[in-house]
Amino acid sequence: MLSYEFQVQELRTHIASVFLCPVLMLFLVWAGTARAQDNYEIQVYPSDTMPPKTLLIELHSNFTVEGSTTTQFGMLPTQHQAHETIELTQGINDWSEVGFYIFTAAKNGYGIDWVGDHIRPRVRVPPRWHWPVGLSLSSEFGYARPAFANPTWSWQFMPIVDQSIGRWYWSVNGTMVWNIHVVPAPASYIPAEKQAYYRDVAPRGVTFGPAATLTYAPSKYYNIGVEYYSYYGEWGNFVSLHNQQQQFFPVVNLFVSPKWEINVGAGWGATAGTDHLIVKCIVGRSFDWSHRRAGGSRSAQ
Repeated sequence: MLSYEFQVQELRTHIASVFLCPVLMLFLVWAGTARAQDNYEIQVYPSDTMPPKTLLIELHSNFTVEGSTTTQFGMLPTQHQAHETIELTQGINDWSEVGFYIFTAAKNGYGIDWVGDHIRPRVRVPPRWHWPVGLSLSSEFGYARPAFANPTWSWQFMPIVDQSIGRWYWSVNGTMVWNIHVVPAPASYIPAEKQAYYRDVAPRGVTFGPAATLTYAPSKYYNIGVEYYSYYGEWGNFVSLHNQQQQFFPVVNLFVSPKWEINVGAGWGATAGTDHLIVKCIVGRSFDWSHRRAGGSRSAQ
């Protein structure tokens, strides 16, 4: 039987979990409305998919405390910018799901903008196969406005491998993006006062930018860990280390309820080509249309 002191500590952890994410969100609002370039969904994905007849709604929020101050690949500078992304994920069966993203951005002096939409089908090795590691393949396709992304049309392929070992969990996302359509010049609808932020440069071909995470769960209410994000450039023509993106996020995943998932963290850039400081929060809520008892959070590994 658990000791009284241990039960009290677990209760304190649970209460802290409930209030930590709203506090961070208040900080994001206080810091200002803005967006972080190419950081619409700062998340390392697990291999599992949503159960059938289950819908997960997530809000991805982040704020770039210290980022670029000049135009990069025709996109607005990132410093003091933020993203708000809505992700809807519907389970199809025990080995597939489909996700849909609504990207928005805001910046002081520019207001709130719709950025674009992506659709993401994903399949995985069925649980009944009992593989020693989880394995899935995500395919994400969509459009984003040239003020916020170049290429505007892209197709992402992401093999995902993960595993839980006791209280430890790791996941690797091998992100590859095919840049389908690169905008050679600013779109005509961009106001004249914003034209100065653009230049005719953009990556082409298929790019590579793996991500990974390692977490440890000292309690059933949370785990702690680190997430890694990168961008190496085009296959066969990787950019120099100075211009690569290498970013590390110490994170906390909170398990306040089987229906909720909360991820908070702050990321530091390790190279000159990376935004130097970003804070983020992901809040997700699942809805079970089959009326069965809700399962655990996808983040609770």
